[in-house]
Amino acid sequence: MTTDEQSVPVRQTAAQRRSLPDFRSVAQDLADEHNVCRRPIPMRAEDPKTLTVSYIGAPCKSTIASVCPACARNNRHLRMTQCREGWHLDHEPVNEPDTATEQQKQLLAARCDLFNSYQDARADGDTELMNGIRDVVADLDREMRETGFRGRLPALDVKPKQRRVRSTRRRQDLPDLPRLKVAKTTVGREYAGKFRPSTFLTLTLPSYGTVHNDGAVNSKGEVCGDGSPRDPSTYDYRSAARDIVHFSKLLDRFFQNLRRAVGWDVQYWGTVEPQRRGAPHLHLAIRGSIPHEVFRAVTRATYDQVWWPHHDHEVYTEDRMPVWNPTAATFTDPDTGTALTGWDEALDIMDSVDDIEPAHVIRFGVQVKPIGILGGTEEADAKVRYLTKYLTKSIAEIVEPPSPRVAAHYDRLHAELQKTPCSPECGVWLRYGIVPKGANDKTIPGRCKKKAHRRDTLGLPGRRVVNSRRWSNKTIPDHKADRVEFVRQLLAKVGIVKPDRSHIIVTPVENGDKNVPPRDHRIMSSIAQRIAWRAEYDGALLAAGPPGNDEHSAIQQAA
Repeated sequence: MTTDEQSVPVRQTAAQRRSLPDFRSVAQDLADEHNVCRRPIPMRAEDPKTLTVSYIGAPCKSTIASVCPACARNNRHLRMTQCREGWHLDHEPVNEPDTATEQQKQLLAARCDLFNSYQDARADGDTELMNGIRDVVADLDREMRETGFRGRLPALDVKPKQRRVRSTRRRQDLPDLPRLKVAKTTVGREYAGKFRPSTFLTLTLPSYGTVHNDGAVNSKGEVCGDGSPRDPSTYDYRSAARDIVHFSKLLDRFFQNLRRAVGWDVQYWGTVEPQRRGAPHLHLAIRGSIPHEVFRAVTRATYDQVWWPHHDHEVYTEDRMPVWNPTAATFTDPDTGTALTGWDEALDIMDSVDDIEPAHVIRFGVQVKPIGILGGTEEADAKVRYLTKYLTKSIAEIVEPPSPRVAAHYDRLHAELQKTPCSPECGVWLRYGIVPKGANDKTIPGRCKKKAHRRDTLGLPGRRVVNSRRWSNKTIPDHKADRVEFVRQLLAKVGIVKPDRSHIIVTPVENGDKNVPPRDHRIMSSIAQRIAWRAEYDGALLAAGPPGNDEHSAIQQAA
């Protein structure tokens, strides 16, 4: 081959050129390989000591792997750490409150004086002074938050809340439960002086009709049911939709009953997942050992009553919906112009009726599967992985229909969810002739934009992880800070001291900021920074030597 022949470029077709990888796709693949966020969010970092401003890329913190694999993987690992640390605790988690500083006391005393001045101005009808005090209190509250206050600060204008009282008498068609005084302890019983088992529990909703036992394949390669009903005309879609909407209330009631039945403050960590039929079910890690019969008895006896106006028959349909009357400031009938029944008025009518039944009663199904688990075993690690295996997938990815009959089943369930109110403020109430709470001219009659009515989620809640407050006394940011502190200490042992950046003020960039680097630059900067950090970390591990029975070994294993 001559030199001229070697210098002739190879001609590519348009299709071949379009198939070549572009910079963004290669950069995202490289970011995934180095566990770096592929969608870094621009943030403005200001150093008050040097008065310099720089721009950094913050992780997007997405929990879905199809959106950002690195952030989803990191979130799952943090959730696994949170679950593992609190499941088999052998001591009570201590939470000692910090002592109030003199600055906080002075700020609170000043707010008390302003509160009294505001009440006097309101009694005198001095509107101008009231507005001035509100502005001063707003600045004071902001300063109090910066000093480390938590909780809600009392409002200047106290509005009394009217609480409707319902009978707490248990239903006669359900068994009673023992009611013990709940002790403050959260640690389970110890056996033989060294074993302290905990529990893995699965809770499901009841059956709404017979489903097919074929059409899908499980993780073991076995043929199983796809969740679609054999006879859609007899499947109870109304109860299925309402159970989905009120599932969280049933969970709260279950843990309340369980604590009263065993007499101690049971702690839990769990994940909510959809079944193939579209109904949610819950996998739970419960600290401590509880007799299986107690679990079954509490599950049978747990229920929640929905004291809402009855909504069994639609008054208005898609082609005929109520209209907003700006003069009356409410929705009216499209034909007669008569104002519809308001939310509070509907509840007053319910209060005036004796022996009225609730709009809906939600219960658990008959399947209860408690399993005893010992801490530190391979089985415990496997259950932690099982609890978190779906956290990197969206609900839409989990309930992707495998066949047309399953898709038709999901469509029917979604159609029922479109007609099921999700809250007192839900616009679906107008289908039943009831004006929702807080309705205005922007309320869409018969429609609601909340997640309970979305097709891609089938009404399942957006919060996939549920855990009690005293599980480990740590949040996800706390666990992340533990890992950062471990790396800092490890680097310090080999002489690598990172500068203190706790004084840096990081804020989101403002719209129109022309100094913000483009996404490609942020991705490249994050990849280069991660490679440098990884090199430092690997070098520190080699310099530290093999792990021993010390704090370094324990934290390294956790990290």
